[in-house]
Amino acid sequence: MKVDTSLFRTLKERGLLYQCTDEEGLKKMLESGKPVTLYEGTDPTADSLHIGHCVPYCILRRFQKAGHKVIILMGGATACIGDPSGKQEMRKMLTKEQVDENIKKIKNTLKVFLDFDGENPAIIVNNADWFKGYDYVDFMRDIGVHFNVNKMITNEIYAGRLKEGGLTFFEMGYMLMQAYDFVHLNKAYGCTLQYGGQDQWGNIVAGVELQRKLNFQKGTDVQLVGATNPLLMTPDGKKMGKTEKGAIWIDKDKISAYDFYQGVYQTPDACVEMMFALFTDVPMDEVRKMVKEDIVGAKKVLSFEVTKFVRGEQDAVLAQKMSENLFALGGDDAPIVKVNKSEFPMMICDLVFRCGLSQSKSEARRLIQGGAITFKGEKVAKFDTQVSADEANDGLLKKGKKSFVKVKVV
Repeated sequence: MKVDTSLFRTLKERGLLYQCTDEEGLKKMLESGKPVTLYEGTDPTADSLHIGHCVPYCILRRFQKAGHKVIILMGGATACIGDPSGKQEMRKMLTKEQVDENIKKIKNTLKVFLDFDGENPAIIVNNADWFKGYDYVDFMRDIGVHFNVNKMITNEIYAGRLKEGGLTFFEMGYMLMQAYDFVHLNKAYGCTLQYGGQDQWGNIVAGVELQRKLNFQKGTDVQLVGATNPLLMTPDGKKMGKTEKGAIWIDKDKISAYDFYQGVYQTPDACVEMMFALFTDVPMDEVRKMVKEDIVGAKKVLSFEVTKFVRGEQDAVLAQKMSENLFALGGDDAPIVKVNKSEFPMMICDLVFRCGLSQSKSEARRLIQGGAITFKGEKVAKFDTQVSADEANDGLLKKGKKSFVKVKVV
């Protein structure tokens, strides 16, 4: 696969490179025409990802498309400790079983962003595999000896926890483990670049510095580079990914197409340009022009493009039509949801979920019980009402005042 040598310029143009331990070195790497192996680490502390979590994956996607080798590191070991970055109290400790289950679910979500097949597949590794069996004393003699505690506690990663007076030695070990991850991946896969969010800068630099110290100790000359992307932050300083209605989940079974689209549409004006830069390939001069001249129109384009990228074009068209409310109660212009005849009869709450008007069947029940669902112009009174194929066909299903779909039985 031919390497695209314009990637560095793209990253700079789209504002996706925030910090770098050696920017000139990174530029040479990416313009050399040779594939670079890079990784991003993810601690599987939850079973799903919302849109704010996915900033690094959007960037890794660009690396993969440019011909570089992408590694996703699942922190099966580090998740059992928890990253103290930006936290005022210690994270909840997960069991190994919980971590393993989270990894399985997140792997499926990552397929939205990365290709795990084809001629240049991304790979997933788990740091539990190399920390398992690494004797504690040996680790501290090999790795811990290179870390100065005075320097560590001045790092921003630990600042919040120190201020609250609750930093534990347990958490102090996190930086050592993440730094070693970089060194190990270099040995095992030839990985020379780590990319991550700007809040991971301290951990990323620790890996680069650890390798430098090992070079001095062992007489080697391994050069590692660390880089970060800017975080997707709201004007009030909060990480993006959630709205008043809740998280903008990537998994389809956690959020409807309409709510996903609307969640993106609620992006603060100040963040629209960054969202375009991350989730779309729209040229930045066009983006800036749209944002400057018509921020509402820009948000509509953004919502459609991000929904199409994450969920597919069919969901994007459906959500767009619902959101713009282009159809009258008669339903002539309502988006059509095709349902196979073999699925009938079904309960009306199942039909609401099947048509994308709710995130789950339990939510569909609550909507019906709250009087929010109408079918063929009549309010639905019971969630367990059975609907036949003939009854459902061409029926207009409505949630609230603005969400409509027409059911087409096929």
